[in-house]
Amino acid sequence: MTAIAPVSHFAAPTEAPAAASPGRRRAPRADRMAVRLLPWLVPLALLLLWQLSARLDWLPPQIMPSPHAVLQAIRDSIASGDLQTNLAKTLMWLLEGYAVGAVLALAIGILIGLSQTASDYIYPSFKAIAYVPVLGWLPLWLVLLGVGDALKVVLVAQATLSPIVFNTHDGIRSVPAKLIELGRVTGLSRRQMLRHIILPHAFPSIWSGIRFGLTKAWLALVAVELLASTEGLGFMMVNARSLYQLDVMFVSVVAIGLVGFGLDRGLEAIEKHVLRWRDAPEVAA
Repeated sequence: MTAIAPVSHFAAPTEAPAAASPGRRRAPRADRMAVRLLPWLVPLALLLLWQLSARLDWLPPQIMPSPHAVLQAIRDSIASGDLQTNLAKTLMWLLEGYAVGAVLALAIGILIGLSQTASDYIYPSFKAIAYVPVLGWLPLWLVLLGVGDALKVVLVAQATLSPIVFNTHDGIRSVPAKLIELGRVTGLSRRQMLRHIILPHAFPSIWSGIRFGLTKAWLALVAVELLASTEGLGFMMVNARSLYQLDVMFVSVVAIGLVGFGLDRGLEAIEKHVLRWRDAPEVAA
Protein backbone atom coordinates (compact mmCIF):
# COMPACT_ATOMS: atom_id res chain seq x y z
CA MET A 1 0.00 0.00 0.00
CA THR A 2 1.58 3.17 -1.18
CA ALA A 3 1.83 6.04 1.20
CA ILE A 4 -0.10 9.15 0.39
CA ALA A 5 2.06 12.18 -0.01
CA PRO A 6 1.32 15.20 2.17
CA VAL A 7 -1.18 17.66 0.80
CA SER A 8 1.51 20.32 0.66
CA HIS A 9 3.31 18.33 -2.05
CA PHE A 10 0.34 18.69 -4.40
CA ALA A 11 -0.49 22.28 -3.57
CA ALA A 12 0.13 24.79 -6.26
CA PRO A 13 2.98 27.14 -5.52
CA THR A 14 1.72 30.34 -4.05
CA GLU A 15 2.69 33.60 -5.61
CA ALA A 16 4.96 35.90 -3.70
CA PRO A 17 2.97 38.62 -2.00
CA ALA A 18 2.94 41.84 -3.90
CA ALA A 19 4.99 44.62 -2.47
CA ALA A 20 2.90 46.91 -0.38
CA SER A 21 2.24 50.25 -1.91
CA PRO A 22 3.54 53.37 -0.19
CA GLY A 23 -0.02 54.23 0.83
CA ARG A 24 -0.44 50.87 2.52
CA ARG A 25 2.84 51.23 4.38
CA ARG A 26 1.82 54.61 5.68
CA ALA A 27 -1.60 53.50 6.88
CA PRO A 28 -0.44 51.63 10.02
CA ARG A 29 1.87 54.48 10.93
CA ALA A 30 -0.99 56.95 10.53
CA ASP A 31 -3.18 54.73 12.69
CA ARG A 32 -0.57 54.64 15.42
CA MET A 33 -0.25 58.42 15.29
CA ALA A 34 -4.03 58.78 15.55
CA VAL A 35 -4.10 56.50 18.59
CA ARG A 36 -1.40 58.56 20.27
CA LEU A 37 -3.16 61.85 19.56
CA LEU A 38 -6.63 60.66 20.54
CA PRO A 39 -6.20 61.10 24.34
CA TRP A 40 -5.12 64.71 23.77
CA LEU A 41 -8.26 65.76 21.88
CA VAL A 42 -10.40 66.45 24.96
CA PRO A 43 -7.69 68.40 26.88
CA LEU A 44 -6.92 70.49 23.80
CA ALA A 45 -10.61 71.16 23.24
CA LEU A 46 -11.03 72.27 26.86
CA LEU A 47 -7.96 74.49 26.58
CA LEU A 48 -9.32 76.12 23.43
CA LEU A 49 -12.70 76.62 25.11
CA TRP A 50 -10.96 78.16 28.11
CA GLN A 51 -9.01 80.55 25.89
CA LEU A 52 -12.13 81.42 23.93
CA SER A 53 -14.13 82.19 27.08
CA ALA A 54 -11.34 84.44 28.33
CA ARG A 55 -11.09 86.28 24.99
CA LEU A 56 -14.86 86.79 24.71
CA ASP A 57 -15.26 87.71 28.41
CA TRP A 58 -17.79 84.98 29.10
CA LEU A 59 -16.56 84.93 32.73
CA PRO A 60 -14.78 87.72 34.60
CA PRO A 61 -11.05 87.13 35.21
CA GLN A 62 -11.70 87.22 38.96
CA ILE A 63 -13.59 83.94 38.53
CA MET A 64 -11.79 82.33 35.59
CA PRO A 65 -8.33 83.73 34.80
CA SER A 66 -7.06 83.32 31.26
CA PRO A 67 -4.50 80.66 30.31
CA HIS A 68 -1.99 83.44 29.75
CA ALA A 69 -2.52 84.72 33.31
CA VAL A 70 -2.05 81.22 34.72
CA LEU A 71 1.11 80.77 32.66
CA GLN A 72 2.46 84.04 34.00
CA ALA A 73 1.57 82.97 37.55
CA ILE A 74 3.52 79.75 37.00
CA ARG A 75 6.56 81.77 35.96
CA ASP A 76 6.21 84.07 38.97
CA SER A 77 5.79 81.13 41.38
CA ILE A 78 8.91 79.48 40.00
CA ALA A 79 10.87 82.74 40.11
CA SER A 80 9.89 83.39 43.74
CA GLY A 81 10.54 79.76 44.73
CA ASP A 82 7.07 79.25 46.24
CA LEU A 83 6.18 76.44 43.87
CA GLN A 84 9.43 74.53 44.43
CA THR A 85 9.21 74.93 48.22
CA ASN A 86 5.63 73.66 48.50
CA LEU A 87 6.21 70.90 45.95
CA ALA A 88 9.29 69.66 47.81
CA LYS A 89 7.35 69.56 51.08
CA THR A 90 4.49 67.63 49.51
CA LEU A 91 6.80 65.11 47.87
CA MET A 92 8.71 64.60 51.12
CA TRP A 93 5.49 63.73 52.98
CA LEU A 94 4.43 61.46 50.13
CA LEU A 95 7.69 59.51 49.97
CA GLU A 96 7.97 59.08 53.74
CA GLY A 97 4.35 58.01 54.24
CA TYR A 98 4.28 55.79 51.17
CA ALA A 99 7.50 54.01 52.13
CA VAL A 100 6.21 53.26 55.63
CA GLY A 101 2.79 52.19 54.37
CA ALA A 102 4.10 50.02 51.53
CA VAL A 103 6.56 48.09 53.72
CA LEU A 104 3.92 47.50 56.40
CA ALA A 105 1.28 46.56 53.83
CA LEU A 106 3.54 44.05 52.08
CA ALA A 107 4.35 42.42 55.40
CA ILE A 108 0.68 42.14 56.37
CA GLY A 109 -0.38 40.99 52.91
CA ILE A 110 2.24 38.26 52.74
CA LEU A 111 1.44 37.12 56.29
CA ILE A 112 -2.31 36.76 55.77
CA GLY A 113 -1.73 35.36 52.29
CA LEU A 114 0.50 32.55 53.50
CA SER A 115 -1.10 31.81 56.87
CA GLN A 116 -4.76 30.86 57.08
CA THR A 117 -4.67 31.37 60.85
CA ALA A 118 -3.35 34.92 60.49
CA SER A 119 -5.95 35.57 57.79
CA ASP A 120 -8.77 34.40 60.06
CA TYR A 121 -7.65 36.77 62.82
CA ILE A 122 -6.48 39.81 60.88
CA TYR A 123 -8.25 39.95 57.51
CA PRO A 124 -11.86 40.57 58.70
CA SER A 125 -10.85 43.34 61.11
CA PHE A 126 -8.52 44.94 58.60
CA LYS A 127 -11.21 44.86 55.92
CA ALA A 128 -13.75 46.48 58.24
CA ILE A 129 -11.31 49.27 59.13
CA ALA A 130 -10.46 49.77 55.45
CA TYR A 131 -14.10 50.60 54.67
CA VAL A 132 -13.72 53.84 56.66
CA PRO A 133 -12.41 56.58 54.33
CA VAL A 134 -8.97 57.87 55.11
CA LEU A 135 -10.30 61.36 55.79
CA GLY A 136 -12.70 59.84 58.31
CA TRP A 137 -9.67 59.26 60.53
CA LEU A 138 -8.52 62.87 60.21
CA PRO A 139 -10.23 64.24 63.37
CA LEU A 140 -8.71 61.49 65.50
CA TRP A 141 -5.22 61.98 64.08
CA LEU A 142 -5.56 65.76 64.45
CA VAL A 143 -6.20 65.32 68.17
CA LEU A 144 -3.30 62.89 68.56
CA LEU A 145 -0.73 64.39 66.18
CA GLY A 146 -1.70 68.00 65.51
CA VAL A 147 -1.16 69.54 62.07
CA GLY A 148 2.56 68.81 61.78
CA ASP A 149 4.50 66.50 59.50
CA ALA A 150 3.49 63.37 61.42
CA LEU A 151 -0.17 63.86 60.49
CA LYS A 152 0.56 63.78 56.76
CA VAL A 153 2.93 60.84 56.97
CA VAL A 154 0.48 58.74 59.00
CA LEU A 155 -2.48 59.45 56.73
CA VAL A 156 -0.46 58.76 53.59
CA ALA A 157 0.73 55.47 55.09
CA GLN A 158 -2.84 54.59 56.03
CA ALA A 159 -4.09 55.35 52.51
CA THR A 160 -1.37 53.10 51.10
CA LEU A 161 -2.24 50.08 53.24
CA SER A 162 -5.52 48.79 51.85
CA PRO A 163 -4.72 48.41 48.13
CA ILE A 164 -1.38 46.73 48.72
CA VAL A 165 -2.62 44.42 51.49
CA PHE A 166 -5.66 43.22 49.53
CA ASN A 167 -3.80 42.77 46.25
CA THR A 168 -0.91 40.96 47.93
CA HIS A 169 -3.31 38.66 49.77
CA ASP A 170 -5.32 37.92 46.62
CA GLY A 171 -2.20 37.42 44.51
CA ILE A 172 -0.73 34.87 46.90
CA ARG A 173 -4.03 33.04 47.30
CA SER A 174 -4.37 32.82 43.49
CA VAL A 175 -1.21 30.69 43.10
CA PRO A 176 -2.35 27.34 41.64
CA ALA A 177 -2.23 24.44 44.06
CA LYS A 178 -0.43 22.36 41.42
CA LEU A 179 2.56 24.73 41.57
CA ILE A 180 2.66 24.47 45.36
CA GLU A 181 2.52 20.69 45.16
CA LEU A 182 5.24 20.69 42.52
CA GLY A 183 7.49 22.72 44.79
CA ARG A 184 6.93 20.30 47.64
CA VAL A 185 7.64 17.29 45.45
CA THR A 186 10.90 18.80 44.23
CA GLY A 187 11.99 19.39 47.82
CA LEU A 188 11.89 23.19 47.92
CA SER A 189 12.05 24.78 51.34
CA ARG A 190 9.44 27.34 52.41
CA ARG A 191 11.81 30.20 51.65
CA GLN A 192 12.65 28.78 48.21
CA MET A 193 8.99 28.16 47.44
CA LEU A 194 8.16 31.73 48.43
CA ARG A 195 10.97 33.12 46.31
CA HIS A 196 10.70 30.95 43.21
CA ILE A 197 7.00 30.07 43.01
CA ILE A 198 4.66 32.17 45.14
CA LEU A 199 6.04 35.70 44.78
CA PRO A 200 6.76 35.50 41.02
CA HIS A 201 3.22 34.28 40.35
CA ALA A 202 1.65 36.87 42.68
CA PHE A 203 3.88 39.75 41.58
CA PRO A 204 1.52 41.22 38.92
CA SER A 205 -1.26 41.50 41.48
CA ILE A 206 1.13 42.90 44.10
CA TRP A 207 2.43 45.51 41.67
CA SER A 208 -1.11 46.58 40.80
CA GLY A 209 -1.67 47.19 44.51
CA ILE A 210 1.56 49.17 44.75
CA ARG A 211 0.52 51.35 41.84
CA PHE A 212 -3.02 51.90 43.11
CA GLY A 213 -1.69 52.52 46.61
CA LEU A 214 0.48 55.36 45.35
CA THR A 215 -2.53 56.92 43.62
CA LYS A 216 -4.59 56.74 46.80
CA ALA A 217 -1.71 58.09 48.86
CA TRP A 218 -1.32 61.09 46.53
CA LEU A 219 -5.03 61.91 46.61
CA ALA A 220 -5.20 61.53 50.38
CA LEU A 221 -2.19 63.79 50.90
CA VAL A 222 -3.60 66.56 48.73
CA ALA A 223 -6.93 66.34 50.57
CA VAL A 224 -5.20 66.55 53.96
CA GLU A 225 -3.19 69.55 52.83
CA LEU A 226 -6.42 71.26 51.80
CA LEU A 227 -7.91 70.74 55.26
CA ALA A 228 -5.06 70.79 57.76
CA SER A 229 -1.73 72.14 56.60
CA THR A 230 0.38 75.26 56.51
CA GLU A 231 2.63 74.03 53.68
CA GLY A 232 2.43 72.02 50.50
CA LEU A 233 0.58 72.26 47.20
CA GLY A 234 -2.82 71.80 48.84
CA PHE A 235 -2.16 74.67 51.26
CA MET A 236 -0.92 76.77 48.34
CA MET A 237 -4.27 76.19 46.62
CA VAL A 238 -6.38 77.04 49.68
CA ASN A 239 -4.32 80.10 50.55
CA ALA A 240 -4.57 81.44 47.00
CA ARG A 241 -8.33 80.91 46.98
CA SER A 242 -8.75 82.77 50.27
CA LEU A 243 -6.79 85.70 48.80
CA TYR A 244 -8.73 85.51 45.50
CA GLN A 245 -5.50 84.83 43.62
CA LEU A 246 -7.20 82.37 41.31
CA ASP A 247 -4.30 82.33 38.86
CA VAL A 248 -2.04 81.08 41.66
CA MET A 249 -4.72 78.57 42.64
CA PHE A 250 -4.64 77.17 39.11
CA VAL A 251 -0.86 76.90 39.38
CA SER A 252 -1.24 74.47 42.26
CA VAL A 253 -4.00 72.60 40.39
CA VAL A 254 -1.72 72.17 37.37
CA ALA A 255 1.19 71.08 39.59
CA ILE A 256 -0.93 68.51 41.44
CA GLY A 257 -2.23 67.07 38.17
CA LEU A 258 1.19 66.88 36.53
CA VAL A 259 2.86 65.29 39.56
CA GLY A 260 0.09 62.70 39.92
CA PHE A 261 0.24 61.92 36.21
CA GLY A 262 4.03 61.64 36.34
CA LEU A 263 3.98 59.29 39.33
CA ASP A 264 1.49 56.97 37.66
CA ARG A 265 3.39 56.98 34.37
CA GLY A 266 6.63 56.27 36.19
CA LEU A 267 5.19 53.20 37.89
CA GLU A 268 3.65 52.12 34.60
CA ALA A 269 7.06 52.31 32.91
CA ILE A 270 8.63 50.29 35.73
CA GLU A 271 5.84 47.72 35.43
CA LYS A 272 6.42 47.31 31.69
CA HIS A 273 10.13 46.83 32.32
CA VAL A 274 9.82 44.41 35.22
CA LEU A 275 6.91 42.43 33.79
CA ARG A 276 8.04 42.43 30.16
CA TRP A 277 8.01 38.61 30.29
CA ARG A 278 4.21 38.75 30.23
CA ASP A 279 4.23 40.29 26.77
CA ALA A 280 7.11 38.23 25.40
CA PRO A 281 6.06 35.65 22.79
CA GLU A 282 6.26 32.04 23.83
CA VAL A 283 9.22 30.18 22.36
CA ALA A 284 8.25 26.95 20.69
CA ALA A 285 9.91 23.91 22.09
